Amino acid sequence: MTTTATAREGETVDAVCWRVLGRTGAVTEQVLELNPGLAALGPRLPAGTELILPDLAQAKPAVRETVQLWN
Repeated sequence: MTTTATAREGETVDAVCWRVLGRTGAVTEQVLELNPGLAALGPRLPAGTELILPDLAQAKPAVRETVQLWN
């Protein structure tokens, strides 16, 4: 199940994700995929912009790439 949210004046997609879902990692990209044309609005969203947010249970976990410094 997806969640919908309404952006406040000047909010970014990251800020909406943090406010509603409590995280941004690997979620912001999914929000942009779920909302075609959202990126065309610019970095700051107009007030009242409706966003479809992914279900956290189905959200892809953030993947951290590790680097081994010594063998």
